[in-house]
Amino acid sequence: MNILVTGAAGFLASHLIDRLLSEGHKIIGVDNFSTGNPGNLAHLSNEPRLRFEELDICKAFDPGPVDYVFNLASPASPPGYLKLGIETLRVGSIGVENTLEIASRYNVGYLHASTSECYGDPLQHPQSESYWGNVNPVGPRSVYDESKRYAEALVMAYHRYRGVNTHMVRIFNTYGPRLHPDDGRVISNFVMQALRGEPLTVYGDGSQTRSFCYVSDLIDGIVRLSRSNEALPVNIGNPNEFTILECAQTVLEVTGSKSELRFEPLPTDDPTRRKPDITKAKEILGWEPKIQLKEGLEKSLDFFKSKLDSGAAVVNR
Repeated sequence: MNILVTGAAGFLASHLIDRLLSEGHKIIGVDNFSTGNPGNLAHLSNEPRLRFEELDICKAFDPGPVDYVFNLASPASPPGYLKLGIETLRVGSIGVENTLEIASRYNVGYLHASTSECYGDPLQHPQSESYWGNVNPVGPRSVYDESKRYAEALVMAYHRYRGVNTHMVRIFNTYGPRLHPDDGRVISNFVMQALRGEPLTVYGDGSQTRSFCYVSDLIDGIVRLSRSNEALPVNIGNPNEFTILECAQTVLEVTGSKSELRFEPLPTDDPTRRKPDITKAKEILGWEPKIQLKEGLEKSLDFFKSKLDSGAAVVNR
């Protein structure tokens, strides 16, 4: 197959491209590098089956005939979307529409990368796909949350009115090699701080929870979803729930760091609990994660160690 992947230089998309290439597909990758990292694709510089184009999907484009579209283009970390708020809203609206037009034009399947942030600070726990969410539409995080919620409506409109074979994955916290060391998410913050011997920054009292999925598990779920008949959103994430304090202790154990903890005020609209209900993924896709947090951190450690000399600053979240 000839497959279009947007946001190609991002953390998740670069791993998706590796998976698709391993299956023998050809890839057209596009990215404007607003938050994508060219280094994520550096190992593919001599890969003849990858054609990369630097472009902004908010401007209409035609990649030529394709057999499938994976749309993963969007700032995804808090520092990224808080800095690029308007751009985040545009890529979740205009950009999504442009990529849906490509799928419609060539009559091919389409997968949109949505997010657990659609649930906001959830009042239902764990979060199932039928839950409509508790989102602040005018808070600082709304540029990301609402762009993703609008995108889901747009994807379903193209499915219902244009007959596009669409899929939507709601991605929960994911980590692994190529996660940017200063992207502001809890795993990268904790690991880089631990490796530097700095205090680990814990927001609030550390009792808020997250569920962490290793990147290879997530990519497997995405690929399975793209080959299913399910058009409505599907949660893909690891349902094992950790408090932030438990996550910090696991990072200290894996890194062998003696770092202490430093407590800071909780950011505005930061979710207090986050855990996917993956019943639907199990039933429809036969999918569930295999790699748990400690093992995943061990598999990621060499990557983060390689970034110690890069001078990347830890961004507080």
